[in-house]
Amino acid sequence: MTLATATHPPAPPIRDAATTQLEQQVIRKVSRHLLWFLFLLFVFSFLDRINIGFAGLTMMQDLGLSGTQFGFATTLFYIGYIACSIPSNIILARLGARRWIGSIMIAWGLASTATMFASSPASLYVLRFLVGVTEAGFLPGMLLYLTFWFPSAYRARANALFMIAMPVTAAIGSALSGLILGLEGHWGLSGWQWLFLLEGLPSVLLGLAVYGYLDDAPGKASWLSKLEQQALARMLEAEKPAVPPAAVSNKPSVLAEMCSPTVLKFGLAYFCLVNTLAMVAVWTPLIVKSFNSGASNTTIGLLAAIPQVCTVIGMIAWGRRSDRLQERRWHIVWPMLLSAFGWLLTAYSGNPVAQLLGICMASTGAYTAMSVFWTTPDGALSFAARAIGIAVINATGNIGSALNPVVVGWLKDYTNSFATGLLYASALLVVGAAIVLTLPIARGKAKHAI
Repeated sequence: MTLATATHPPAPPIRDAATTQLEQQVIRKVSRHLLWFLFLLFVFSFLDRINIGFAGLTMMQDLGLSGTQFGFATTLFYIGYIACSIPSNIILARLGARRWIGSIMIAWGLASTATMFASSPASLYVLRFLVGVTEAGFLPGMLLYLTFWFPSAYRARANALFMIAMPVTAAIGSALSGLILGLEGHWGLSGWQWLFLLEGLPSVLLGLAVYGYLDDAPGKASWLSKLEQQALARMLEAEKPAVPPAAVSNKPSVLAEMCSPTVLKFGLAYFCLVNTLAMVAVWTPLIVKSFNSGASNTTIGLLAAIPQVCTVIGMIAWGRRSDRLQERRWHIVWPMLLSAFGWLLTAYSGNPVAQLLGICMASTGAYTAMSVFWTTPDGALSFAARAIGIAVINATGNIGSALNPVVVGWLKDYTNSFATGLLYASALLVVGAAIVLTLPIARGKAKHAI
């Protein structure tokens, strides 16, 4: 070894046109192979989470539920979800996505289907808690899984194409759930029982499919050539910051990183954002019905689908723009503020068209902010802490999902209106946007999106 090579790091490899073309070819191939399947899994994950919002249109009366009790059932889902999301991600990192995601999908599909047997508030509470426990590892696990396959420069678009499953599910699920509720009385089952039956069992079948389709890492993917595997490995490895040998002994522990102000701020920002995600997912059908009281359940379902169509368009366009400009901070802040304004418009406008427009703004802003938000935490965490860190931030944020149904349900019962609950969600979005401005988010070099 010469003195020059011993004292100076090797020069970075020259990136010629062929290398760039190969990298883009690999990203396109990974996108084609993975994103449609992950999207499909997320569709049924999210459907099993939000279908209680549509079931509530008839289930509340059948089971004698007040708004507070209905909200508490949803809160119990998130208590189970929060409690198990961190250990679930730890298990995924050890067992691999194929085995773990497949197993939990089968478990939550069975638990969601079993909700059709709820016969009282207490039994509904138990069943929704079980759905939360079994589903807990899916989203944080998938967010971690995407970091194994997509370099950060391409991840906003990948996240958006994966996460549009949420508004797409809400849109299709809105129309589909309204139709399923029309099966009231068939075979002696209520419409809401049909809802849990027909929307829960597909998750079990998809869980079985996961075992055969997913690979745990690029190095195990037979559908990538050796050259493509190596190119992807180089792109992912290049993202790991170089740590000088002298700094290794001063490196913070994983536990210290989890308790750091950075992780706390990420969690608080996501908490503020998730309140609106929960608001859209759980309460949209009932909010729409509150200003269209004479509409049928099928009409409510179709109206509730409109904001989700807007959200899908917004997520794809905004994610591509964020990747092209390699800017994250303001691509999170502006959508959060748009969402806050949307809730205010819904709460205080007396015009049904303006109120529906407000829901469109709130949904589009919140979901676009979320898809860009999840490109940022891994850059502030060490590689060793990434699995736990993503789960901690997700769990902290989803405390908002647990609180929102109870708070909004109680405010609805107390004021006989959704306006105060919408004001609550709007205020949290403004606070969350302010926190995002303080996060350690680096700006990359602008590039042409593939």
